[in-house]
Parts: sequence; structure tokens; C-alpha cells
Amino acid sequence: MVAGLAGALLPTTAAHAKPRTVQGGRLDWGIKSSFQSYVTGPIAKGSWNLQGGAATVGGSQFRFHSAKGSYDAGSGAFTAAFSGGVHFTGHKKGGSYALDLTISRPTVKVSGGSGTLYADMVSKEKGTGKVTSTAQVPLASLNVSGINMKGGTGPIALTNLPATLTAQGAKAFAGYYTAGTKLDPVSLSTDLVDAKSPQQPADKPDKKPGKKSGDKADEKNKKGKAAGRIEDAAVDWGVRRTFREYVSGSIAKGKWTLSSGAQDGGALFRFPRGEGTYDEKKRTLAADFTGAVRFTGKHGLDVGLSEVAVGVKDGKGTLYADVNSGAGPGLRKKKAALVTFTAGELKDLKPRDGLISVTEAPAKLTADGSKAFGSMYKPGTEMDPVSLAVAVDDEARLPALPDLGSAAAPGAKKPAAGAKSERAAGDSASASASSSDDSDGSSKALPITLAAVAALLVAAAVAFRWERRRRLARAGAGASAESSSGSAGSSSSGSAERPGPGE
Repeated sequence: MVAGLAGALLPTTAAHAKPRTVQGGRLDWGIKSSFQSYVTGPIAKGSWNLQGGAATVGGSQFRFHSAKGSYDAGSGAFTAAFSGGVHFTGHKKGGSYALDLTISRPTVKVSGGSGTLYADMVSKEKGTGKVTSTAQVPLASLNVSGINMKGGTGPIALTNLPATLTAQGAKAFAGYYTAGTKLDPVSLSTDLVDAKSPQQPADKPDKKPGKKSGDKADEKNKKGKAAGRIEDAAVDWGVRRTFREYVSGSIAKGKWTLSSGAQDGGALFRFPRGEGTYDEKKRTLAADFTGAVRFTGKHGLDVGLSEVAVGVKDGKGTLYADVNSGAGPGLRKKKAALVTFTAGELKDLKPRDGLISVTEAPAKLTADGSKAFGSMYKPGTEMDPVSLAVAVDDEARLPALPDLGSAAAPGAKKPAAGAKSERAAGDSASASASSSDDSDGSSKALPITLAAVAALLVAAAVAFRWERRRRLARAGAGASAESSSGSAGSSSSGSAERPGPGE
């Protein structure tokens, strides 16, 4: 019955459909929520940090982004590779960690009724301390039984796929788990576009609007470059992960709003169209950006940041913003220094291929920054890292934002039930598993998901009851109208296990 309904969702012309390209999307996965609890718990006393634009969803899921791959509607073969990673550390001994594991670039492949999740793995083996780095390890087997992968038109959605650790995955996981161990379920959504023919050139990104062309303009640009002119620039900053989770959580029940050209990259906000100057000899840089973000919620939460600017001098960067804050004692200040950040790239400020690039530089809160957030954080608190890209050549291109795909709803995400307040939660991961709540109801989507099949069963039952009532009414049965209500839901149980060595 289920297989028949799944087939009914798909067009009969699937066998003749052309292959398509996967472009854009996200994968949500907690890896193993009990492992997160162990890492941040009283035994390992560790932490985890995000890499490459990865984000968090709810209390215990990581979001990977910018899917690329292929899909054949005729055969159902599907490949989607995602960007981003998570670095776990724990059991600190001196200046190193006995537990040191990085999982990045997850790739899902489905073919012939079976699915596998691959990932790049860097791990320190438990006991020996041997570090192993392996690309695209077949980390988990995915249960895709009952899902007809043929005939999708996009976005392609796979929801809550059961995942089981493979033998190779167990080895790459540093020996903390054995093959066959259940991992957290995997959910993903990707966009599809028509595959380009080999003769079709790849689309080139547009230049920044407002650039002039012609001999006089080119000469003017050359003079501008000699004086250290910035052609284009963008700064990426997520403020603070746990602050975002607090804003959208069960305490503040708030949201954030972007305006004036600011962009949401999932784990960060981009403030684009930077203008300013840099001096390679003096190793200084000053740039002003467009865009604003405002955080609002209950209990007086109201923090607005606009007119973002960055200054670099003596190898240290400072991120400024106009602050309009009603949080705590509040702060209203023009060009307040919010965070300082450091990175090796800031010491010489030498462009490569016309681009000065600073990636995820560690950032610390200033005294004014502390006031901006109502003294929720003390000066010196670690904030989200700052990434800076500055084009000093009009041919240089800025890094693209994470592409979450059309199925990813914009704005804040709700945390898992029972999430603690920001003040109490800190940076520790929640032990409870949760699933993403931000899938939209796009009429263009043809989701391929077990949940969709279940929904069809519910819908069929409701439709049958409605038709029966309609016929009875027409027959003049005179019976009172039946009042009924239906609800669809899902539940997840988080294991209380705390994986120790060898589990």
C-alpha cells in the first residue's frame, strides 16, 4: 500500500526525464546527540565548533549547506555533496585533546534502493592518539526503503532517514562506537536545475553595479587602485550562535530582521557592498558596509546593528556598528566598537589574485559590545568569528554565501523543546534530539519522503470521511454533522546514554 502511494506521487514520464543538476540545499544532522552530550559533559569537558559556514538547527542538529551534485529522475540516482564541518574536542591533556574529531563535507548518495552518507574525517584514535585523515569515508548507511526516488522535479526532500554506522565509519570515528550503532536520522532538501551541456559556458557572476567602462574610466580605476581603492567587500559575522538560539528560543520567543541589503547565510549575516581604502605599505584597511540586523523578543529584547564598518591596524581588526539597543541598561551609540578579531592574514594584508581574504578570525567582545547586548556577556567573551573579503581588483570575486536552497525558510529557527535560556545554556549542545522545523510548503516542491506517504494516508482517510458525510447529507439522512479534528505529529526520543570509551 505504501509503495503504491509513493509511486502515485510521481509522473509516468519519469523514465524519459533528463538528468538534472543538484544546486543549493541543506542537510540537517545531529551526527549522534548522545556523543554531543558526552563531549560537552562532565567527563570529556570539551566543546565543538562549526567550520566552513555550517550552522545549528534546534538544540542538537548541525546544518550543512550549498549542495552540489546530480539527480536522474529516470533511474532515481541521486548525489548531493554539502559544505561545512564540525570539530569536536574533549579530554584536554596539556595543550592537546585526547578526543579530537572533525566531520565535514557530508555527501549523500542514493542508488538502487540503498543510501550512504560519506564525509571527510579527521580523527585521533582512542588509546593510541594516532591521527588519521580520510576523504569521503562511507560513514553511515541510510535506510531509504519504501521511498521511490524516481520522477522528482525539485526540490528533492528526504526526511528523517534512519542512519547506521558502517564498519569504515566506526574506524574513522576513532573507535568510540562499533559498526551497526544507530546514529541520528538525516534530513535534507536540495534544489534542481537543468544540467548544462558541455558546450554551455558557466555563468560568470556580475560585477559590482555602478562600475564604469571605457578608457577614461579604466584610467580612473587604475589611479584609484594605486591609492588603495577597495572595489568591493563584504564582512560575514553571526554575532554569537547561542545568542541567536536564545533569541529564537522558548524564553525570548523572538526573531531577527534583516534590512538595507544584509543577507542571511544560515550561521552568519553578510554585510555587503563595502567601500573604503587600504594601504598595503602601512598594512591598514578601513571599509564601510551596507545592511542592518535587528533582534527582537520578549523581556525587553531589542538590539539593532547597522552601518557596519571594519578597521584593520597593526595586525588587529575591529568591527564597528551603530547600535540601537533596549536590552538591559541599553546603548545608543554611533560606530561602537563591538568586537576585535585577529588572524594571520591581517598582519600583511597582501591580496591574492586581487582579493584580501580573512576566514573565520576569532573575535572577542569589547566593553561597548557588552553594553550593546545588555551586559548579557562580559567584555572579552568569545563571539562568532569574523570573515572578511576585500576585492582590490575589479576582476576579483567575493566568496559566495552558503546556498541553503529554496526549501529553507528564512529567519530564525526554533530550538528543541526544553531549551535553556542563553544565560544558563552557554555553548554546550543540548542532549535532546530535535528535527528541523523550517521546511516550507512550496507548491513547486515534489518531496520524496516517508513523511509525505504518511500524510497521504491521513489525507485519504479524511477525504473518505468527508465524502461519506457529503453523500449522507444529500440523501437527507438528517443526521447531525460529525465534528472531528485530526492532528499529525512526530515524536523523537533522545537517548540518555553517555558514551564512554569503547561504547
